[in-house]
Amino acid sequence: MFGAGKGGGGVRGGRLRRTLLASLIAAAVIVPVSAAASAQAPAPSPAVFAEGAPARSRYAANRDNIAEAARMAQDADRSGRAGRLRAMAAAGTEQFLIFDGRGRGRAVEVFGELETADRIAVLVPGSDTTLDTYERFRSGAVSLHQRLRAGHARTAVVAWLGYDTPGTVSTAVLTGRRAGEAAAELGPFLDRLPDMAAPAARISLLCHSYGSVVCARTVTGPAVGDMVLYGSPGTGAGSARELPTTARVWAGRGGADWIADVPHVRLGGLGFGTDPVDPAFGARAFAAGGGGHSDYLKPGARSLDALAAIVLGSDPAPVAGHA
Repeated sequence: MFGAGKGGGGVRGGRLRRTLLASLIAAAVIVPVSAAASAQAPAPSPAVFAEGAPARSRYAANRDNIAEAARMAQDADRSGRAGRLRAMAAAGTEQFLIFDGRGRGRAVEVFGELETADRIAVLVPGSDTTLDTYERFRSGAVSLHQRLRAGHARTAVVAWLGYDTPGTVSTAVLTGRRAGEAAAELGPFLDRLPDMAAPAARISLLCHSYGSVVCARTVTGPAVGDMVLYGSPGTGAGSARELPTTARVWAGRGGADWIADVPHVRLGGLGFGTDPVDPAFGARAFAAGGGGHSDYLKPGARSLDALAAIVLGSDPAPVAGHA
């Protein structure tokens, strides 16, 4: 998989790759994660909807569910979770297609008018995205939607926190198990999404960090025109052609993103192999600017302009030296 190499150089290279990955694994095991130690907040069961239920009825039911989850968290002396939930529904106009306040939590929120949108971006987050850190995920979705509306009015952004994300410092983030479970949820969601949108709406799947591992395992239909992998540790696939999609596959990484230092190797079930921004992977490269791992959707970022261009059907600025 890594190339056999010749002589001692190949052996030494293989040992180095294994050493780097072993160090990463050791760090994941040894460094504690405070979020994992926090108690679970109580919450009601998610609202249940009939097949084909309109988005508006889902929004209303989920606003009620969030309010009840906040009340239950407060009664259980989980004031931090209660405050974050109240903030999620503070304006009373939030549009949640899915909400589950149990455990780390799940939420799928829409920004814009989904029913009239003919350009839709679905954001898939990476590790450590939970209801307790949801605001940073939401802020990126808001930023992208504002940027899209500047170029095209009929747009919507869907913030899809539809899976239990792994911790950034954990052994789970080194494997594709969580990604496989998430892909089994994301694929059917994408299949249903066109029924809620304007006829012939085009969907772009924007996949950040571990979210790119999720997207790489998600079977997509013809409505998904673009799949964008950014800040990616790898996908587990050797090339873009191996991904279960007919969408155009893009890849980009900010100049200050620490993910570039993660070893792009795969040993058994650990690691994700080929770097998506490597020309050998075969993705369309786009210039993502000089930002860090959490900067891709910040207002004014070059990466935000590039992502918006892809969603709107334009070609973003290419990476120098790439075809």
